[in-house]
Amino acid sequence: MTSIDAITLEVSDLAAAESFYAKAFGLGSRLRLREARESSTGFRGFTLSLTVSQPADVNALIGSAVDAGATVLKPAAKSMWGYGGVVQAPDGAIWKVATSAKKDTGPATGKIDSIVLLLGSTDVAASRKCYLDQGFTVAKSFGRMYVEFASAGDVKLGLYRRRALAKDAGVAPEGSGSHRIVVNGASQFTDPDGFAWAGSGQAGGQLGA
Repeated sequence: MTSIDAITLEVSDLAAAESFYAKAFGLGSRLRLREARESSTGFRGFTLSLTVSQPADVNALIGSAVDAGATVLKPAAKSMWGYGGVVQAPDGAIWKVATSAKKDTGPATGKIDSIVLLLGSTDVAASRKCYLDQGFTVAKSFGRMYVEFASAGDVKLGLYRRRALAKDAGVAPEGSGSHRIVVNGASQFTDPDGFAWAGSGQAGGQLGA
């Protein structure tokens, strides 16, 4: 089983991004930032999801993100899967905040149970094979549409068909240039869709809580 140590986002304004993420989510060392080296337009091919325990926490995190400068792509609402909403950070990264619960059991705690990185894939089967070759273990699989990998940490990885992922995020699927993300894990490689992986000690400084 291979795990993700942290996510590194490439941003145009490092100081502004550090301020935003500290105010919006407070993810600590799980999220790293560095100056962007290449241009990017449109959908970058990935989303990050914050999984929480109840709707009150969804509303609290989306509220803090909006107050810090995020744009709402999908307002928080109930669905057949639970309750959630989607925002876009000022740096362009797309964040979903969701819970499987449909009712609150108490006041918002601000606790994030897990982070889920979903990578948009043009060929889920080919990408799945790449990750299996790197030592990942499949936890769930829905044909050529979606794959979720087992993880030893609290950052989880999934593959989703690119167009379906863009639709879920509420954006157009077109995009070009850099993905502006590096995944920090045990090995260094690039997957079939161009998503780069680096060792846990590489790819930029850490963002404090």
